[in-house]
Amino acid sequence: MVGPLLPPAKRRGPKQTDPQAILNALFYMIRCGCPWRYLPKDCPPFTTVQNRFYAWRDSGLWTQIVSVFMMEAREAEGREATPTAVVVDSQSVKTTEAGGPRGFDAGKKVKGRKRHLAVDALGLPIECQITAASIQDRDALAPLLGAVHRKSPWVKMSFVDGGYQGDEAQRAAFEAGRITVTVVKRTDKEVKGFVVLRKRWLVERTLGWINRARRLSKDFAATIESALAWLQTALAFLIMRRLARPKIAQT
Repeated sequence: MVGPLLPPAKRRGPKQTDPQAILNALFYMIRCGCPWRYLPKDCPPFTTVQNRFYAWRDSGLWTQIVSVFMMEAREAEGREATPTAVVVDSQSVKTTEAGGPRGFDAGKKVKGRKRHLAVDALGLPIECQITAASIQDRDALAPLLGAVHRKSPWVKMSFVDGGYQGDEAQRAAFEAGRITVTVVKRTDKEVKGFVVLRKRWLVERTLGWINRARRLSKDFAATIESALAWLQTALAFLIMRRLARPKIAQT
């Protein structure tokens, strides 16, 4: 499934580690949340896994893997490979002493970074970005939808929550990606607690899936690029499991 996307091992020099073994080690880390040095003995050396992770991050491999898996998952559900609408939301997460860019989200009282996701009707990620937590959702909407348009130019609609409302923000988002923005609000203000809202629950469910990746419980990365690579690794793992389910059922 993922083998053709991984770079082949070098033929010259010392014996190279199988890229699939590197991928399995990274999936183990994203699921269990262990540090590099705590990789099991049956995994490749942690320095090898670490160096390959940074090489794949810099080459944009994770972005390619998530995009290809997303299209395969949509086609497996009988849909077109590219969507026409997305649902947008963000998630603030604390950072650690590793440092790097960070900010304070006054609304959620979180000092760290913010993950911005745009998902389709199946909850599959179309685009994800990471900023400091101090960046307002409405300010991050235009760059996010602009990236969605470049990746999937057939997307024409987006659904967001009240944190993205504002004529100026929606106008900038439309100019960036030619995507209309629809704010989905709670109609019954007297209802307290969690309420499932049409459209918005799709991205909330995806954020719930991400929470199962213990490596992402906090942002341990020192750079935005590494934090985004770990997020894409978790998304790739989730979509791979989704694609594998029909095959398991058939056997």
